[in-house]
Amino acid sequence: MANTYILHSKSTDKYYIGMTQDSLKARIDKHNSDFYSKKYSSIASDWELFLNIKCTSVQQAISIEKHIKKMKSRKYIENLKSYSEMVERLKYRFEYRAP
Repeated sequence: MANTYILHSKSTDKYYIGMTQDSLKARIDKHNSDFYSKKYSSIASDWELFLNIKCTSVQQAISIEKHIKKMKSRKYIENLKSYSEMVERLKYRFEYRAP
């Protein structure tokens, strides 16, 4: 099981998109500490979970993460939270299908 997640920082009003196989709470705690000191998420220490997408595989989580990042759109991210059918379509689009 893996998750693609979107964090939001109130102090910077920015979003961060990532994926994890670990505990989501532990990952957020790492982002809010100095653990990723040389990474983008180090711009803030008040990251909160905005959206979590539970994926069926690591590959699906990575693909969804890359897709959201490629969109480069705040509105797209906010719509993902507002319209659950968008998330379901993403999960279906990037679902592993055996050849």
